[in-house]
Amino acid sequence: MADENTLDLRARLIAAALAALERGEDVGLRAVARAAGVSAMAPYRHFRDKAALLGAVAMAGFDDLRTALLTADAQPDARAALIAQGEAYIAFARQRPALFRLMFAGHDDGPPPVEDNAYGVMVRRVHDLAPADPEVATLACWAAVHGMATLVLDGGLPAGGSPHERAALTLVVTGLAGSKVDSDGLDSG
Repeated sequence: MADENTLDLRARLIAAALAALERGEDVGLRAVARAAGVSAMAPYRHFRDKAALLGAVAMAGFDDLRTALLTADAQPDARAALIAQGEAYIAFARQRPALFRLMFAGHDDGPPPVEDNAYGVMVRRVHDLAPADPEVATLACWAAVHGMATLVLDGGLPAGGSPHERAALTLVVTGLAGSKVDSDGLDSG
């Protein structure tokens, strides 16, 4: 029972921190403890400091992003699935901008192994489209999608969306599917 309560408290603290972050409020350990209805010292049983708490919130965000990408990946066609993943990634950034920025701010704890994270969802699908050099193709795909998401958050693309987003994603995916680029970035086909 103690282990269950401990895990429950950790989850409650992360949820309280996430809610505060998304409302633009203080995400300090004391404020989160107050929001979770626990003593000011209770968070220290799970997080050494605010940075550790924010790292846990970021990891929860990556879990949510992975879920969104897996849902989008349910398309039967590899190209359609990768385009849907790109749209889901950008939508996630639009809907949860503070969390998205936190997730990519860098943290002490490294990301989970690729097969367990959001990036791994894209890796597997890119392998279907560009089996000759999936690492380069995945980097290109992620750079394009993440760049578009960042442009949305920074005002470089309309906050409400643009018909050009899907066209750009389609162009990237079509290019990946037909690409034959070596590790030096030169067309080998």
